Amino acid sequence: MPTPPRHFLAFVLALALSCRAATVALTDATVIELQAAMTSGALTAEKLTTLFLARIDAYEKSGPKLHAIITVNPQALDEARALDTERKAKGPRGPLHGIPILLKDNIDTVDLPTTGGFYALRDSFPLQDAEQTRRLRAAGCVIIAKANLSEFASGAALSTLGGQILNPHVLTRSPSGSSGGTGAGIAAGFAVFGLGTDTGGSIRGPSSANGIAGLKPTLGLNGRGGIIPLSLALDTVGPMARHVADLAAALNVMAGPDPRDPATAAAAGHIAPEYTAGLKSDALRGARLGLLRDFMKHDAGVDAVVESAVAILRAKGATVVDIKLPTFVLGVNSGLYLAIRDPEFKTQVEDYLATLPRKELPKTHADIVALSEKITAPTKEGWVPNKNRLTAYAREQKAGTIHDLPYRSAMDDGRKIVRENLQWFIAQEKLDAFIVPTASRPPRLIKDEGVTLPHNIYSGTAILANVTGWPDLIVPAGFTSDPALPVGLSFIGPAFSEARLLALGYAFEQAHPARALPVTTPVLPGEMIEY
Repeated sequence: MPTPPRHFLAFVLALALSCRAATVALTDATVIELQAAMTSGALTAEKLTTLFLARIDAYEKSGPKLHAIITVNPQALDEARALDTERKAKGPRGPLHGIPILLKDNIDTVDLPTTGGFYALRDSFPLQDAEQTRRLRAAGCVIIAKANLSEFASGAALSTLGGQILNPHVLTRSPSGSSGGTGAGIAAGFAVFGLGTDTGGSIRGPSSANGIAGLKPTLGLNGRGGIIPLSLALDTVGPMARHVADLAAALNVMAGPDPRDPATAAAAGHIAPEYTAGLKSDALRGARLGLLRDFMKHDAGVDAVVESAVAILRAKGATVVDIKLPTFVLGVNSGLYLAIRDPEFKTQVEDYLATLPRKELPKTHADIVALSEKITAPTKEGWVPNKNRLTAYAREQKAGTIHDLPYRSAMDDGRKIVRENLQWFIAQEKLDAFIVPTASRPPRLIKDEGVTLPHNIYSGTAILANVTGWPDLIVPAGFTSDPALPVGLSFIGPAFSEARLLALGYAFEQAHPARALPVTTPVLPGEMIEY
């Protein structure tokens, strides 16, 4: 069981013992505030879980029907009650004791199906929890639900099993993929935080599109054992939340070795004692940030929000310098994702399927394609066609193998070119981090999401952090106008710089709180929390 961060619990206790009571809306409350309320006796894990389940009932099962959730945990309230009993008897396990969370439905849970959004895996129960599931359960989290996703974590925010996910800010817009259900669910207030996975922007796109914070961590900082792979050379798993401080609280538990993931050996000696320790409002003072303008000038509304954010960063004491990457680096970066991802998925998804106990489940990439082709219209069970993903399956079938020169060159040479050039700019300009709009365009209309945009070397922002293996922190930066759509600002730093990025992002968030509860999922009666 993880040791509670000392300064974190001390702060919670100080809040709980304060003579000045305060109230906060459920959809605004931080982990610290919720723990203070539970420490004071004003709130229980059972009550907190009940409130979130009510929001799922109101906005997922009825209301706008966001399709953000695939499975609600039928034991969530029982688990919360048991944690309340344990708190009374022994005290809290740590800062996440009794905190309800979402898990993206490609993360294994022994007691809930893990589907990847694919209808043929609807009854698939793995033999053991994923490493991240195990860690969060041990910390006292309540897994309230499994979130919908782009099928097998790729493509439009749609799955044959869970349907089309809606953006709660503007229902005709995409919540982005692939962690779209986690992004929409956290924005709509279905849990305190959630987990997403990210291979080419799948945490960062939904964080930006839904107006929440998110962290794509360094490859190897935390384990991926028990997660359906898309491309293990690029895959990461990270937290998504309404507040940067909650990302840090989650990372305190998530970071560390995983016996099923050899990549975590690289993190030895690089894990911060506490990712919450450096969260100070003045952390931007003296920072040097490099603005990657190559990834701007795609949308005037997004650019306007970013320019305002830059002005705030400077006002809080940061130096912001423009960085122009060499064209050849942009070109290499833009081609690496598919060159690595397509050959890996074909092999690695079969490795995962081989671990599943039920013989009647699909076992090969060809099985997945054949089963997908059978869904040509909505079925009586509610399964829907996924033409976007079917097109990708066909592309994967034609891709080379992990033994071919193009793949090896992308892995060994292409990634090195991008990483070493970014490292050079950091050293040359003495940068703490790069900043860039997380998405250069606002969330797309759902009806246009299946339309492929022209390939452009200047639109691969998210891929930078995957091909380098570096961390990328997303913080809400504001909204476009007409319609009002969220814009996220990315802080990208060198490997294992999460503590510094979280400090910078927290200071920006404190100076410019830009998150807003979606208009389609307003506060419900009885959601004010005392602490």
